[in-house]
Amino acid sequence: MSGHVVGGMLARAVERTVVDSEFQPSRLTVDMVRPAALEPTEVTTTIQRDGRRIRLVDATMLQGGHVVARASALFLRRGEEHPDDQVWSSTVAMPPVPADPSPPKGPLLIHSYGWGAAGAGGVVLPTEWLQATPGQKYAWVQHITPILDDEPLTPIVRAAMAGDLASAVAHWDAQEIKYINADYTLSLSRLPNGAHIGLAALTQSAHAGIATGTVMVFDAHGEIGTGVTNALANPSWTAPSWAAAPEPVA
Repeated sequence: MSGHVVGGMLARAVERTVVDSEFQPSRLTVDMVRPAALEPTEVTTTIQRDGRRIRLVDATMLQGGHVVARASALFLRRGEEHPDDQVWSSTVAMPPVPADPSPPKGPLLIHSYGWGAAGAGGVVLPTEWLQATPGQKYAWVQHITPILDDEPLTPIVRAAMAGDLASAVAHWDAQEIKYINADYTLSLSRLPNGAHIGLAALTQSAHAGIATGTVMVFDAHGEIGTGVTNALANPSWTAPSWAAAPEPVA
């Protein structure tokens, strides 16, 4: 079972546990405990705090009685804006939202963008990231296939599924991704609006086979939060033979 499906199932479970619409999922952490198989799966939730302005929910995914993944979610009650706030923040200009394919095919589409590249739609391997010189990476993600029967994907489920790709966006070097993510955390100031979730690489640090990376998260209307992912070195991974690197970009 792919990591984005695991994250989506856990997000669905915690969202259904907090029924008050005034509470927004503000933070979701997903831990990949062990590989999840395509077999009967149970997801349980526990409310750790049920406060007036803060609610904490834990979720556990089990297969064969063993924990394969878990999540912790923070819900915050919406309140009044502060229109006069003047807080500094770094800015990132995302590539434009891609046009919707017609008809869409496959479970998801990834439009990848590298330094100086125009981007491509529906790619399995982000060929725009295969460059001679590492540069900032971007991706627009659109999940198409529901994770449960014909149930529509909710905004937090879409965000959680896209969050699994934060590792690829943050940790991909000039030719390949050399790390496999053990977790990811999304922190959102609001829920995404629309089917497209954007990810832009911000930072990456690696030492002794352990890496951490951060991304900025967008929807079609602008920035909505950040993502953090921790990963382990995965030297056995190699790119498919058909994936040839493009000419270096000046």
